[in-house]
Amino acid sequence: MAKRKSTFEDLVKLVAFMPWWTGVVLAVISYVLIHSFATQPVTTAAGADNLSQVAVAGLSHGIAVLGQYFVPAVFLVGALVSAVGRSKRKRLLATAKESTGLHAIKSLSWQELEMLVGEAFRRRGYAVRETAKGADGGVDLELRKDGELELVQCKQWRATKVGVSIVRELFGIMAARGAAAAYVVTSGVFTREARNFAAGRNITLIDGEALDSMIRDDNAKLSSGNDSDIAPVCPNCGGAMVKRTARKGFNAGREFWGCANFPKCRGTRGIR
Repeated sequence: MAKRKSTFEDLVKLVAFMPWWTGVVLAVISYVLIHSFATQPVTTAAGADNLSQVAVAGLSHGIAVLGQYFVPAVFLVGALVSAVGRSKRKRLLATAKESTGLHAIKSLSWQELEMLVGEAFRRRGYAVRETAKGADGGVDLELRKDGELELVQCKQWRATKVGVSIVRELFGIMAARGAAAAYVVTSGVFTREARNFAAGRNITLIDGEALDSMIRDDNAKLSSGNDSDIAPVCPNCGGAMVKRTARKGFNAGREFWGCANFPKCRGTRGIR
């Protein structure tokens, strides 16, 4: 039976997701607020009628006396964990940049791979949130940029190719959560079926070589299953699609994939 985590551990983990300085600020604020209550005089009983009120006030005061140290301690420990994690991510990125070939990437554990990928996206201007493993249906990282949500799934598969089932699963999660795009990152390679499925969809497949380029150059173009000129299939009727240019509306002038059976079918796909 798995050991149940304590409330303290859960709170520390929550704070550790934040920038380290946020934890420090919260520690100071919480101490000032709770300390001001803990130092107030304790109400004494003036008669039998207000004994219950006095008991509640005394209990609250006792909790405040302990809380003025406990709550800031949670924030400070979380800030320390965040700072240590941030430092480790920077070291992983520096080591990967300095290494030759893909040895450094392939030797990482799955936890280290997620940290490395998250740091690489941060360097590209994304706000990155590392999710609890398995808590978001296979999503390891959540990216936000320009108000849009993008999802990342990392696979540290050295011997086995990442297949289409992984890409199809992430596409379903992406649609369910309304994400603008998604990425599958691996230290290895993808099967042809996986790349064919990603073609025409806003799913970028980043293999070991593409990840290496991404780490070494923050402006490097990411290889993707949808970067080619291969026409995707229509999401409505399953037929062929052709490139069109929007003539009006918010996306006027932008290219998109439109169903070849238009106007009978009005299926569309975006072009990144």
